[in-house]
Amino acid sequence: MGLFDQILGAVANPNQQGSLAQIGGIMNAVKQLSNNTGADSSTMQSVMSIVGGQVRSALQEKQANEGTGAVQALVNQFAGTSANPSAVTSLFSPGMQQQVAEIAAQRTGIDAATIQQMLPVIVPMVLNFLNSGASIQGDGNSVLSKFLDADGDGDVDIADAIQMASKYMGR
Repeated sequence: MGLFDQILGAVANPNQQGSLAQIGGIMNAVKQLSNNTGADSSTMQSVMSIVGGQVRSALQEKQANEGTGAVQALVNQFAGTSANPSAVTSLFSPGMQQQVAEIAAQRTGIDAATIQQMLPVIVPMVLNFLNSGASIQGDGNSVLSKFLDADGDGDVDIADAIQMASKYMGR
């Protein structure tokens, strides 16, 4: 089952935090970010995928060092649809932030400084997607587990999930 299927399952499950309103809010934030930067939706999805891959690596490292509970606490704390520089600094050192921006710039053609300015919006959106699978009882998160246990092929499904969610919601 792919990441998007996990998200849809969370939306349909009353015992998980995911909702259509949450997914709609994320979709609106992605569209707003695209409009603000002048990037087309395909380019924005590429940026989201690249940043999502870096978020996955940072969360996997945190999980290895501090455990799954610490990762879920971070996701709970910083998931959102508005800018939150603390979300970025909780995952990436300043040097790593620059590296993430440079990788995304090389792959998308967007200026690295522009991408670095987008990180405080993109990182909380990625975390918000991941938070959709959190149990209301606080005993697990199917979406986060799927994201962290990915097969390591470098294909982060965040961009696919955004694209599918957009189609699913008719946007």
